[in-house]
Amino acid sequence: MFLFATHAIAQVAVIANRSVPMDKISESELLDIYVGDIKWWENGDPVIVHDLATKENIKSKFYNYLGKSSVRMKSIWLKNMLSGEGDPPKALNSEEEMLKSIIETVGAIGFISKDKVVPEVKVLALVE
Repeated sequence: MFLFATHAIAQVAVIANRSVPMDKISESELLDIYVGDIKWWENGDPVIVHDLATKENIKSKFYNYLGKSSVRMKSIWLKNMLSGEGDPPKALNSEEEMLKSIIETVGAIGFISKDKVVPEVKVLALVE
């Protein structure tokens, strides 16, 4: 008899600081934020984009949802930075760091595993 370990990839929650003036976000709006096309929220606060520095499944799942690879996103951010159109997202070392930074940063947006969401953040979307 063989037993196989299954590693289900958790659902990804797109989270934001409570100051963000949205309750939902579409895939296209999220892509526009992550490629730097949307830089300001409706209330005038700057959009502060967060990313994970580590190569976790959660990061891959998030960028697959946007239709981009992590490598492609890095090249977009580098191009934006070199052309003076914006800086790359703040890269955090863990989901716990991401969560803490989102809670503390007005206008922040990022992603974590759904099971790590706390009431101090808004969930704008779930990635299946």
